[in-house]
Amino acid sequence: MQPDGREIPRIIIAALRGGSGKTVLSIGIIAALSKLGTSVAPFKKGPDYIDAGWLALAADRPCYNLDSFLLSRNDNLQSFLDHSADCSVSVIEGNRGLFDGIDLEGSTSTAALAKLLKCPVVLCVDCTKITRTMAAMVMGCAQFDADVMIKAVILNRVANQRHEKKLRESIEHYCGIPVLGAIPKLGHQHFPERHLGLVPTPEHDWAQDSIAAVTKIAEKHIDIQAIIKIARQAPDLNIEDRGLKREWGMGNTETRDPRPENQSLSRASCIQHRVSGVNRTATRNQEPAARNQQPGISDPQPAPKIGIIRDSAFQFYYPENIDALSDGGAEVVFISPLNDRDLPVLDALYIGGGFPETHAEQLAANKKFSEKLKTLAQTGFPIYAECGGLMYLGEKLVLEGKSYPMAGILPVTFDFYKRPQGHGYTIVHVEGENPYYDVGTVIKGHEFHYSRVSNWAGDKNDLVFRMKRGVGIDKDRDGILYKNVLATYTHVHALGTPGWAGALVRNAIEFKKLRK
Repeated sequence: MQPDGREIPRIIIAALRGGSGKTVLSIGIIAALSKLGTSVAPFKKGPDYIDAGWLALAADRPCYNLDSFLLSRNDNLQSFLDHSADCSVSVIEGNRGLFDGIDLEGSTSTAALAKLLKCPVVLCVDCTKITRTMAAMVMGCAQFDADVMIKAVILNRVANQRHEKKLRESIEHYCGIPVLGAIPKLGHQHFPERHLGLVPTPEHDWAQDSIAAVTKIAEKHIDIQAIIKIARQAPDLNIEDRGLKREWGMGNTETRDPRPENQSLSRASCIQHRVSGVNRTATRNQEPAARNQQPGISDPQPAPKIGIIRDSAFQFYYPENIDALSDGGAEVVFISPLNDRDLPVLDALYIGGGFPETHAEQLAANKKFSEKLKTLAQTGFPIYAECGGLMYLGEKLVLEGKSYPMAGILPVTFDFYKRPQGHGYTIVHVEGENPYYDVGTVIKGHEFHYSRVSNWAGDKNDLVFRMKRGVGIDKDRDGILYKNVLATYTHVHALGTPGWAGALVRNAIEFKKLRK
């Protein structure tokens, strides 16, 4: 354990651009390290769920997202310290190109995160049809920002030994940066791709076989011991000098916290639970009933039960979101419209994102589940839904001309396209009254969806979010409200939107009282 977070061996796997193969490379390195008996803390820079799922599978522990748009500087650093503390090495996969961000300064880039964490960078470079010019590109990155510590290069998609020799000699001669490996071109059989990046792990029957195959490639073609050596050379993190605060409410948003007396959520002792077949760590401070005790109330209230739909259709959840609901006093119950014929007794429901379109027939067939959910919604049952969850609550999904009925809670129909209809960070302004956010709240999140609303039979006033950045439902509005149901294309992170979990728990408590 490193309680002060000072000595944490760590590396960032970065690239010159997206699509360079750094995710597969990161998976291979993490799995190879784990095979050596090294405990690895995996992290994903950016909001991506799919890559994080694969990294978690490779490490056999949760992968946490670090994101300087969604989260504050303090929250990113604290999350890293919290989830690295009991591991031998931390591996962070970057996203896009090393210096790519949303602004001129690259404030949301992988490089910015590397500087925040004082983290050595291993650069993964796609060597397709290039030799000596790659040295110029690596040199440019090394000189672009002297505070970014590029310590090594790994060559990817190398054609043959002669190709590797030219690349290795050029980079080491002109840049003075060691080349720690050369990966040959891999076939698609190793990692099937869909949408953005990789197929979600629960949808891939041969996930462990893919991990094993890439592990062998990493062991054969990468100097894993050199990776460990670089990670151990990472400088100390002096957290006292940064004035770090252990608070959930430091998110990089202007969100006002609707919890009673701004009751904070604590992150303390760890317990284990399972997420998508991977051991996950959830932070909890007390038993659910005790955690639910409100300020000024002597007797603890029974914990409300919040359902989370989690299966191969709905799998996009940040671990912190689940932790926040539990830490806020709820008992979390995992359910599935793919596998469960009926709903258990619940006080609220959280439906995250995923790809319901790939399971449309199964979802449509489970009418008992969807009809009961619709009946509950009509009674004021609290539901918070993101992206895939929004689609499931609609009237129907239309795929290649065929319609699949969904829960029918919201008067909306979705069509699907080959290209993303919304992709990137979002900023939404809450303009309408709703059970979860105060009017005037500004929320930072992200969206990624191939669906688009083709028919909306509701009222404009039912859309309570105004889009300041992003697409949402109609490029201007988002957030469909029906009674205590709020459904949106925007995904939120509990650390960056600290009032979200408390509001859902509070609504669950109120519904529980009514149910009695």
